[in-house]
Amino acid sequence: MIPELVEWESYYVIVGSSAAALTGLMFVVVALIADETVRAPKSSRTLAAFGTPNIVHFCAALIVSAALSAPWHRLANVGIAVGSCGAAGLAYAVITVHRARRQTQYTPVLEDWLWHGVFPVVAYAAMAIAAAFLTRDAAQSLFAVAAAVLSLVLIGIHNAWDTVTYLAVLQQEPPDAREP
Repeated sequence: MIPELVEWESYYVIVGSSAAALTGLMFVVVALIADETVRAPKSSRTLAAFGTPNIVHFCAALIVSAALSAPWHRLANVGIAVGSCGAAGLAYAVITVHRARRQTQYTPVLEDWLWHGVFPVVAYAAMAIAAAFLTRDAAQSLFAVAAAVLSLVLIGIHNAWDTVTYLAVLQQEPPDAREP
């Protein structure tokens, strides 16, 4: 294993395990929402904009955690793996913003744009940039990747909580009291 990565192993075991567990919980939440007795809006566009990205963020954190825990022989290969994940995530985050703008079932507010758009874009961009500099300054780059990965987990937690609380409040409102 590459010496620079040895000290990060516990960190990525914790973050990766958390991301995996949270991914499983999201499946439970989506199954509950799909239940016909739940009076929740059901739109694939809204789910694609506000639900699926949480799974992607958790999975990205899991993939990067697994990649940084693997027994690599060259730091450049680690950079390619992490950079690819960051670039793919960045592209996906931009697509997510586009989907949020196109869906019509929910009107996002500033907080939604920050948590579902800006923060993921920043996290994935930071990951991609840090990966590009991994061979030049491994110590700083690894801290930046760690911050980006933890940010994705925290973004996913916030967004999942926001969705669940929105649906819980929606359940309590009579159907005619809902906003259009």
